[in-house]
Amino acid sequence: MAFALSMDAFSISVGMGMIGLRLRQIGMIGTTVGLFHVAMPLLGMILGKIVSQYVGVFAYLLGAIVLIILGLQMIFSSFSKDTKSFLQPVGLGLILFAVGVSIDSFSVGLSLGMLGAKTLLTLVSFGIMSAFLTCAGLLLGRKVEGLLGGYSEMLGGLILVGFGVKILFV
Repeated sequence: MAFALSMDAFSISVGMGMIGLRLRQIGMIGTTVGLFHVAMPLLGMILGKIVSQYVGVFAYLLGAIVLIILGLQMIFSSFSKDTKSFLQPVGLGLILFAVGVSIDSFSVGLSLGMLGAKTLLTLVSFGIMSAFLTCAGLLLGRKVEGLLGGYSEMLGGLILVGFGVKILFV
């Protein structure tokens, strides 16, 4: 389950990696996403017995909106090279990205909370796997960015928007 949840983070990170990140930023993003993949299902497990059917739909909607906003921002900033994009993967932008890629683990945590899953094992495996796959996705995106040049940020934005739309309608 940890691998399956982390594959979304990997796929989306490929798009984010196309904006030319440094290795230190990649490590910070991977660590943050890993921490959110621990915090979100923990919160979900805590709330799982109370409101699972109501919060799960809202969580997916929030995650989709965040990904679409980040993707559109990347697309628009790819057209104007003299302006710096308002959402970078630092500070608030990093938090929004981490929430966007880990919101599905919140919903899974709701279900696991109802099933009585082993909390520590689940959270540690979610965190480690998502941090690893996020870094791998960012590194792959960084390599692709070198091959695609100026079009890479637009492609990365399209990937994020595509995942957001997929979450909304699938």
